[in-house]
Amino acid sequence: MTYAKTTVFTEEQQQLARVAKALAHPARVAIIQLLASKKTCISGDIAAELPLSRTTVSQHLQELKTLDLIRGEIDGLTVCYCLNMGLLRQVQQQFTTFFTDATTEDVCGPGASCC
Repeated sequence: MTYAKTTVFTEEQQQLARVAKALAHPARVAIIQLLASKKTCISGDIAAELPLSRTTVSQHLQELKTLDLIRGEIDGLTVCYCLNMGLLRQVQQQFTTFFTDATTEDVCGPGASCC
């Protein structure tokens, strides 16, 4: 019997991995930074703000929407995009905890047996 190996990991671990994967592309990082800098929903042409084609931007927006990191509401013929601040704050806390736990003590360093 086969099963997805992701089922052996916690939901939080899976979510962190999904978000990390989404943020692994600089275009998606740029889109989130753009939306954050505007502090409001952006309707119109996000592609005009980035050095990418509309099609490419649209694909990256869809990836971010799929994870619910951004939200897009249809307003007539345009879509208004904004950050999902609730989820971003949750992910921020999860990453903070992850890195704090991982860096609390110097496990490997000068003079350590693993080096």
